Amino acid sequence: MKAQFLLDKNITFLNHGSFGACPKPIFEEYQRFQLELENEPVYFFLKKQKEYLDLAKESLAAYIGCNANDFFFTPNPTFAINTIMRSLDLNAGDEILSTNHEYGAMDRTWRFYCKKSGAKYIRQNISLPVVSKEQMLEEFWSGYTSKTKIIFLNQISSCTALIFPVKEICDKARELGLITIIDGAHVAGQLDLNIKELNPDFYTGTLHKWMLAPKGSSFLYVKKDFQEMLDPLVVGWGYESVIPGESQFLDYQEFQGTRDISAFLCTPKVIAFLEKNNWKDKAKKCRKLVLDNYQRFCNLLGTQPICPVTDEFLVQMASIPIQTSSPIALKELLFNKYKIEIPVMPLNGNYFLRYSINAYNSQQDLDILYKALEDIIKTTDLLEV
Repeated sequence: MKAQFLLDKNITFLNHGSFGACPKPIFEEYQRFQLELENEPVYFFLKKQKEYLDLAKESLAAYIGCNANDFFFTPNPTFAINTIMRSLDLNAGDEILSTNHEYGAMDRTWRFYCKKSGAKYIRQNISLPVVSKEQMLEEFWSGYTSKTKIIFLNQISSCTALIFPVKEICDKARELGLITIIDGAHVAGQLDLNIKELNPDFYTGTLHKWMLAPKGSSFLYVKKDFQEMLDPLVVGWGYESVIPGESQFLDYQEFQGTRDISAFLCTPKVIAFLEKNNWKDKAKKCRKLVLDNYQRFCNLLGTQPICPVTDEFLVQMASIPIQTSSPIALKELLFNKYKIEIPVMPLNGNYFLRYSINAYNSQQDLDILYKALEDIIKTTDLLEV
């Protein structure tokens, strides 16, 4: 599989989770759409784009388990969450219940809008190590108060790479009359996703991470009850359209001026590539590599796993606690000297070395990382063991 990707052969790439990696056949499809656009821009934008977009949406709808008219493409989840926040009717004192494991850009976005509305963003502590799903649920709901209006939660956390019990939380939130907003940036392509079964009010995810699409391809699902209240983040020709479509929701969100949406249009090719290459089987092998190596790295670094080492909590990423006073220097050393691309993740005063495994990775890649860490421990003071 390594030959199918455009990744630098001189780099041990253990960071698929940050921005993904696009296989050659999908990237060629991406360039094909861009060339077609530039060949006749007017005809493409006015005639062909909608046809291609409909095909892309139908294919993705089947893959993520929802109706094609209930979501639209976005460049990334940050864009999607900003779109939601702009339309929320938050008042001073209202509370958004979240966790202290959320993606940093999302934390910043909530703080931005809370400053304007007077609402409060509650980063409820989910303690480490996680012992059980029941522990996560108990700790999360202990942050609930009569002022809670919204639940915001990542399904798989970025820094700690943990699977959160989103279905159980969405079910209870619905009983309490709360709005649920789920950040599933790391889900599609790692876990089977069925949005109808999860039943959130809002759900955003990416295609450019674990689904292998070109960069800048994500989506925002909105339950029908909330579609009319969702204002566009960018007002364009779709607002009060002179040629309205069947859905005002989609008119507002999908027509926002000139932009290259070739990454979105590759979706049928993306899904065909995954199916042709038996990606679910490859993902299982990747998960086994993740689980089989986790304790080994903890032993080397003198730390303990942050959760039970099972597929209930981990998929194709794992975050190893490390003790370092120089996280940036450690990351730069791993890249510059050892040619290993891997993030050192900060969260709540702690640091984690997060490895991501996809079909182009092998045990050899993790052995290279292991030997590099052994050498760093022996020759530097960047890691405390």
